Amino acid sequence: MTGPALTPRRYLALWFPLLPADRWHKANGAARADAPLAFVEKQGGAIRIVALDAQALRLGLAPGLTLADGRARVPELAAIEHDPHADRLWLERIADGCDRWTPLVELDPPDGVTLDITGCAHLTGGEAALVRQVEQGFIAAGSSLRHALAGTPEAAQALARFQTVPAADEHQAIRRLSIAALRLDEEAEIALRRAGLKTLGDLAARPSAPLAARFGAELVAMLDRLLGHADSRISPRRALPALIFERCFAEPIARTEDALTVLDELVREAAGVLEERREGGRRFVGRLYRSDGAVREIMVETGLPTRDPEVARRLFRERIDMLADPLDPGFGFDLVRLAVPTTEPLGLSQFTLEGGRMSEEAIAALVDRLSARLGRDRVRRFARRDTHIPEQQALTLPAAEGGDPLPWPIPPQGEPPLRPLHLFDPPQRVEVLAEVPDGPPRRFRWRRTLHEVKRFEGPERIAGEWWRAPLERLPDPEPSVLSKRRDEEEDRILPSRPSHPLLTRDYFRVEDARGRRFWLFRHGLYEREAGTPAWYIHGLFA
Repeated sequence: MTGPALTPRRYLALWFPLLPADRWHKANGAARADAPLAFVEKQGGAIRIVALDAQALRLGLAPGLTLADGRARVPELAAIEHDPHADRLWLERIADGCDRWTPLVELDPPDGVTLDITGCAHLTGGEAALVRQVEQGFIAAGSSLRHALAGTPEAAQALARFQTVPAADEHQAIRRLSIAALRLDEEAEIALRRAGLKTLGDLAARPSAPLAARFGAELVAMLDRLLGHADSRISPRRALPALIFERCFAEPIARTEDALTVLDELVREAAGVLEERREGGRRFVGRLYRSDGAVREIMVETGLPTRDPEVARRLFRERIDMLADPLDPGFGFDLVRLAVPTTEPLGLSQFTLEGGRMSEEAIAALVDRLSARLGRDRVRRFARRDTHIPEQQALTLPAAEGGDPLPWPIPPQGEPPLRPLHLFDPPQRVEVLAEVPDGPPRRFRWRRTLHEVKRFEGPERIAGEWWRAPLERLPDPEPSVLSKRRDEEEDRILPSRPSHPLLTRDYFRVEDARGRRFWLFRHGLYEREAGTPAWYIHGLFA
């Protein structure tokens, strides 16, 4: 018996040949729209044209020319400094808008986007209807666009960028493409053309072994992906959410409050599905798609998995109230979507009579509200790290982050604490007098005050984490005599960090004559790791 045939994958590639000009015109409106535009940058001591608008291309200019040559041909040419970062942000915004057609979107920098539309085309009436909808949307937004459909992302990208004449079918169109579709370096492309191999069909007719030996295995692999002989997938910019709920509208919604009402309905719908699956979500992402292609995203997180619609709805409202940039509907929202990126098991809750479970949920609810109002990184919690280096055993994380933290060690009943309540970061240098170099401290000077040690416990030996150290450590430069004296004077007053993190530490819990308790350590083993080990105070006990 044979199983059902797998649905062949389909990809839609979008190429924006005039992306810098489209972005600039969108940002600046009609400013200098009557003059042809050239986007320039400095390359090798010359100012060269890297992109042009449609008017400049019609006048015969091309990227790669120097600005002087361009203005010699077209005196009225306006030069604008090229901004690759702004172009990248604009491409990211385009990709955000493409999420309305499929959640699987990949960037093809610097001016392309690839969509995996497998199983999505029927929602819009087929591939032709989907392509028509995409084309109409970008034309209405003032973007120049070329597009193509194919069975692999590489083939779709190549057809969108390099196809110049129509063909009977996809396979024939790919074989007619120029070898530029392989995106090789200039030297390899020239060598192929000199050998008479100008199209992908010419390469496909040759044995692959000589091609791999001469130009590398990557050329053969790329050719196989273009021709559909090898499976190829895109790497989506966002992971596929566990659950997606959305509402599409034939006419855009002009009021923000109406769009938020629809978002509340989607939250209740998601809660019903999560209850059926006995699951909960810890992150909810709402996206409002405007008819002009702009997308507004609102994300909220909870400390514990939840499927209570009132919790998510309240967090969304509080998050929206704290937005610095209000939700502007523009010409209206035509799509509202709610995504639950990940889900976690969440059974039915049974509260105890003493309300212990209620206390945990109340704290989580407080953290959720504070994170929504103040920002995710403003509310933090301590988490334990699996290390024995004292100053690295605890770190702070956003309180909304989940995961199973390592349990904190519980001190024995009735025993004094092994670690101080207050740690210095970095440890502070002290002058110590000991009976023998590797013995316990008898007195020490800290912050110009002399402390007589009456009692001590230790040593507690902690070795450095040699497995995390770099392979090589450059020697410190030899300081001058004057700098040595200055450093010695400063070390008496200012705290200094231990210079070598791999030296062994011998910790002592000491108590002075006035009953104050300190945590000192000797940095380095005497004569084995350091000639004269330095001493530091690392913390204070209560």
